Amino acid sequence: MARTIQSIAKRGPQLTDRRKEGQSLKRGETLWGFVFVSPMLLGVTVLVLFPIVATLVLGFADWNFVQGWDGIRWVGLQNFQRLLEDDIFIKSVRNNVLFLLTVPVYMIISMLLAIWIDRVVYMKGYFKVAYFMPYISNIVAVAVVWQVLFQPSYGPINELLRSIGFSNPPKWIADPNFALVSIMLITIWISIGFNLIIYIAGLQSIPKDLYEAADIDGANAWTKFRRITLPLLSPTSFFLMVTGIISTFKVFDIIAVMTQGGPIGSTTMMVWYLYDTAFVNLKVGYASSIAAVLFGFVMLITLGQWAAQKKWVNY
Repeated sequence: MARTIQSIAKRGPQLTDRRKEGQSLKRGETLWGFVFVSPMLLGVTVLVLFPIVATLVLGFADWNFVQGWDGIRWVGLQNFQRLLEDDIFIKSVRNNVLFLLTVPVYMIISMLLAIWIDRVVYMKGYFKVAYFMPYISNIVAVAVVWQVLFQPSYGPINELLRSIGFSNPPKWIADPNFALVSIMLITIWISIGFNLIIYIAGLQSIPKDLYEAADIDGANAWTKFRRITLPLLSPTSFFLMVTGIISTFKVFDIIAVMTQGGPIGSTTMMVWYLYDTAFVNLKVGYASSIAAVLFGFVMLITLGQWAAQKKWVNY
């Protein structure tokens, strides 16, 4: 017993030194970790977090930034009250809600094309590239092409419609009743490629043993799709749905190039109205309130999707 006590007494300082060395090493690793991530943290703070906080704060002010900081006048909730009476803002919200319909449309088309390409088509690489090209193409070039296609007088689409019996085809982006539909069609065409690639990756991750077991049990193609493919693609569908819905609230470039919110505000979206209010009319405070409402919409929809995914997403 005495020898044991003596040995513990001798090892005590050694254990203490080792513990101090371990703590010092951990502090050093933590410090170097912060050093390596500090450029990213600085960029996120300056370029993302600070603008978000500044926007939320300026939503309670009436400010034209040409007047400088001295021109800020705090108005409380007045900007948000004005939004409820702003017909253009309400119309932009309605257009954004209608624009959400593009998400399920291009997701369904992309899923069916992905299944077809993955199981039936030869030269899969060619079709992947062909469908993905619109997604990575320059938006100005895409807009010019579709402006030619939608040209009311001699555009290929209206010429085709006339050839099959439509004597008075729509004017598409020049018609307030069809302008938003035209932008939605273009967005669907652009978005199919990205969703297609993601769905093909999801299909290739499904174990083939499940389909072989279903074949042994005599399951038909519809049963295999409903019982195997669709449930196992649900995480992929959830990811594409979340990112797709968020992207619909950020639609700006195609509208800026093709319609500038017209005709008669029929294609005005929240982001375009925000841009027009802030950088054309120079009403930064009012534009910040629009941005705050937009942030709230996106946050609520995203949280709702995360809450609902527990009932239909299978991991």
